Amino acid sequence: MRSRNRTTTTRKRSCSFCVDGVKVIDYKQHEMLSRYVNEYGRIRPRRQTGTCAKHQRALAVAIKRARHIALLPFADE
Repeated sequence: MRSRNRTTTTRKRSCSFCVDGVKVIDYKQHEMLSRYVNEYGRIRPRRQTGTCAKHQRALAVAIKRARHIALLPFADE
């Protein structure tokens, strides 16, 4: 078997909320929240979005609140 040298390096994604200095993720910003929901209505994981753990938790709470007041759908059909 031949071993492969991995010469490509991947850049660490930085949290867009930390870079922009966002203090509070608001559930009323449904356009922004829809970027973090996939086409099936599920919340995208951190490894796809690049958010930090702190902001991913706040993002999940905001998405769930927006779903309850019908700003975001629970699931697309």
